Amino acid sequence: MHDITSVSEPTVEAGSRRIAVPWVLGLYALAGATFVVAARMAGWYGGSESRFLLLPFAAVLGGLTQLLAGMWAFEAEDTLATAMLGIWGSFWIGYGILYGLFLSGRLVEPAGPFRELGFWFIPLALVTWMGAPAARSVGLAVTFVFLAAGASIAAIANISMHGGLMMLAGWLFIIASVLAWYTATAMMFEASSGHQVWPLGRLRNWKNSPATSLHGETAATRRAG
Repeated sequence: MHDITSVSEPTVEAGSRRIAVPWVLGLYALAGATFVVAARMAGWYGGSESRFLLLPFAAVLGGLTQLLAGMWAFEAEDTLATAMLGIWGSFWIGYGILYGLFLSGRLVEPAGPFRELGFWFIPLALVTWMGAPAARSVGLAVTFVFLAAGASIAAIANISMHGGLMMLAGWLFIIASVLAWYTATAMMFEASSGHQVWPLGRLRNWKNSPATSLHGETAATRRAG
């Protein structure tokens, strides 16, 4: 695939402050947390207590780190990154708090269908589905498609307590995490080298957009405030 335009790091002109491409940190955080939790959902490892052992990492890497990347994207005026990283970061923080409450005994985890969690996956899926057509590269778009599909199946699986669907959701999330890792790495290589190293599949309808680069980042310079 050809390189339509190169990615430069967005810079905020406020003294010497600089903002790196927020997608890189956010997608790496999403990839790491989603992969580890999804591998358990898919049945790769773990027992009844393993989800509680994952809590600190899911909440900090998947939640706090992604949310911070989303806030930096807000300052860089990157709407898509703010929405996607913000919504998934918030979800992972909520996930960590929920299972922390189960672990502490303040709440009792449902033994059967977990309809409340299932219904939370519905808006998460809807928001993520909308991120796919808004993406400016095939890499991001396909990542969001698999994330949204995983969230959609996870909603059904939790509401109906269907083990087979839960495993399918886990596999979809695993694929999404690998795609997120690939996309973040491609963006990092391009931002650091100044040219495309790994292809991302730029979408032609964004070729002539003066305000944004084709990954979803804003123009190279933005004034803070």
